[in-house]
Amino acid sequence: MTLRCDIDDETLQDLINIETGVLAPLDGFMGSDDFISVVDNMVLADGETVWTIPITLDIDQKTFRQCKHGMIIALYSDGIHRADLKVKDCFLLNDEHLERVFRTTDPVHPGVAKEKSRFPYRVGGIISVIDQSILEGALNPDETKTCFKNMGWTTVAGFQTRNPIHNAHEHLQRLALDLCDGLFINPITGWKKRGDFTEEAVVTAYQKMISEFYPSNRVYFAGLKTQMRYAGPREAIFHAIIRKNLGCTHFIIGRDHAGVGGFYGPYDAHVLARQIQETHELGIELLLFNEPYYCSKCGFIVSNKTCAHYDTHRIEVSGTIIRECMDMKRLPPEQLMRPEISGELINLEQIFIK
Repeated sequence: MTLRCDIDDETLQDLINIETGVLAPLDGFMGSDDFISVVDNMVLADGETVWTIPITLDIDQKTFRQCKHGMIIALYSDGIHRADLKVKDCFLLNDEHLERVFRTTDPVHPGVAKEKSRFPYRVGGIISVIDQSILEGALNPDETKTCFKNMGWTTVAGFQTRNPIHNAHEHLQRLALDLCDGLFINPITGWKKRGDFTEEAVVTAYQKMISEFYPSNRVYFAGLKTQMRYAGPREAIFHAIIRKNLGCTHFIIGRDHAGVGGFYGPYDAHVLARQIQETHELGIELLLFNEPYYCSKCGFIVSNKTCAHYDTHRIEVSGTIIRECMDMKRLPPEQLMRPEISGELINLEQIFIK
């Protein structure tokens, strides 16, 4: 007996990333053993492989009741049969699981709200892609690793972002370029919350930065099609694992990585990163950088590790101020963002996700 399940764009993208190896070592959507182990201990069921974000398939209640071990579920999107899943087992997601992953069940949290919008009924199993066209143009670890090798890079720093480049991020990227042979700028181009920058805004900003300011043989740019989960520390480690799969040897974790709305402390991701590195082999070196800011006395971007004026002359590179300026089609202060970048952005028809 074959069941049918219609999946949304985010689930389809998870499926694609499993198939390409972006989400290795997963070979399908998580069963209950991996799910519980990840939620409770941040490792897969083998007890060794670090994994911090559940990757699950939700199904409706009727399908859930019909599911049995070994059955095939045909996965459809836009009316097209995309893949099959061989059922391993079924389980329920509840608020306790959300609390463990997001540290909250508050629906104000966009990741929690997104998860609550799905069915609580989950099914795990190995996937087999039927429609190979969904893999066309997908980010592929074999291709990125080959590209890095052809560029002569032995060490590669990955940089995760969901925003156009501003001066603080430029500072972190240049630090990484001093440490590594190359920099892989890999922004999220999947689902993001309302009010975040559009994919076009992010890509436009980085195209300008790379073409005019970075050495062309030291930087590689490609988008990562996956949703933001806004899971803070856990998502920071998840992002690092993905970049390891894509061929990075180093990964930058800055202030409030993947955070949102004050749900996490500014350096909670650093704390978790150190804990994991002490107990597990992650396979990628984590670059834990403090928040850069503009010092009006020093006259450039610094951090509290390199500047004595944090309490007296610090000007925060504020994403809120940048957004407010952009919303009014006004250039932010040059201390926050290069005018060459902001000038490109304010000419776009849509800067923010509505």
